[in-house]
Amino acid sequence: MTEPSSNPANGDSGQGFTKRAEWSSRMAFILAATGSAVGLGNIWKFPYVTGENGGGAFVLVYLVCIAAVGLPIMMAEVLIGRRGGLSPVASMRHLAQRDGHKPAWQLVAGIGMLAAFLILSFYSMIGGWAVSYVGAAITGDFTGQSAEAIGEIFTGLLGNPWALLLWHTVFMALVMLVVGRGLRQGLEKAVTILMPALFVLLLMVVGYAMTTGHFGAGFSFLFSPDFSRLTTEGVLVALGHAFFTLSLGMAVMMAYGSYLSKNTSIAGTSITVSIMDTVVALLAGLAIFPIVFANELEPGAGPGLIFQTLPLAFGQMPLGSLFGALFFILLTFAAWTSAISLLEPVVEWLEEKKSLNRVSGTWVAGLSCWFLGIASILSLNVWSDVTPLGMFERFEGKTIFDLLDFLTASVLLPLGGLLVALFVGWKMSQKALREELAMADGTFNLWYRTLRYFTPVAVLVVFIYNLI
Repeated sequence: MTEPSSNPANGDSGQGFTKRAEWSSRMAFILAATGSAVGLGNIWKFPYVTGENGGGAFVLVYLVCIAAVGLPIMMAEVLIGRRGGLSPVASMRHLAQRDGHKPAWQLVAGIGMLAAFLILSFYSMIGGWAVSYVGAAITGDFTGQSAEAIGEIFTGLLGNPWALLLWHTVFMALVMLVVGRGLRQGLEKAVTILMPALFVLLLMVVGYAMTTGHFGAGFSFLFSPDFSRLTTEGVLVALGHAFFTLSLGMAVMMAYGSYLSKNTSIAGTSITVSIMDTVVALLAGLAIFPIVFANELEPGAGPGLIFQTLPLAFGQMPLGSLFGALFFILLTFAAWTSAISLLEPVVEWLEEKKSLNRVSGTWVAGLSCWFLGIASILSLNVWSDVTPLGMFERFEGKTIFDLLDFLTASVLLPLGGLLVALFVGWKMSQKALREELAMADGTFNLWYRTLRYFTPVAVLVVFIYNLI
């Protein structure tokens, strides 16, 4: 496919541009973007990092970080996608050249696309854990089990490369099935079914949590700030998680923004997505912490909270098999909608750069990602002693899975987000930004100054903190 030099759909003049598909409605984009943002970060990671960092005070700082860091960058990424009207890499190059800057700025989107690809390779493995736990809950594997027995179920899964490969394959096949069907028939149809279902399932689990007799304790833990329990590290964790949970720095919002109609408000939709993402995270906390407290478990149990602590609780409670299954179906849906968005930027790029059709691009990207995921699977068992960078003290004992997680979450995502803020805040013309955002002067100036000055500093602090 020959890449156009300009995009008439975005108000430029030029020839040879094939009109790009668009979301059928503003709500379709909101559901898709929310589906991307709502994932394992909300339902798996947010509750345990909240538990580790003292509860309510951490939540308050997290909400401030969403508003001051996450939202401005999200708006910037969507703006790049819609203004460029192409794949993330091509959009960045096109916009940079149009404003007289070097095309090397396309590397920013390239960093994001690489991050999305690498994350999906191990995210699919974790999504497979959720799928396998649906079956375990339904068949009553957790019922009446001790903490040791529940732990053995999880360690047994991680120690079995063939089981992990099976569930990794099933999960990646679900992702490829949706992405391969394109925008309207694939992405849009999937999110219009999965996202409402996810909210219903989450509300059902919250409803059950209200019957445990410890809902008040869970609510207080989340919403009663105790700043004496909040550390500097906790503030930086909140900032980093706010960035991660909105799917920023992955080129995802650029890809989704490229399908967004000119008549849709970028600011309004970005705010809505941020609010919905935050609501899901808080509801996940309200669903999980009452169950944790009711069973006298530890809210700061770390990553094992979902796959070890909660199954123990489900195994002891009335109707535990039913609500356990509902919870892990919820977790699977959340992981699925996020994984779809991680594959999309790569497929978009292959369609444009390599002239592949949607199905072929999905097969190439999906199978490549599936193959890379095998390394993460083996690092949990057969290759558990393989530490490629173990000669450096900073990475001593880090497996391939650990290194991929570190590279993406601690390096590529904050670096990509920082460069997006610098590009939009310092390189794009204010005229183009005002035209694209169509906001009142006061609101625009608040966003613009935040993106230019505060956001880059905040992301840079997290970036440096992660590296030292």
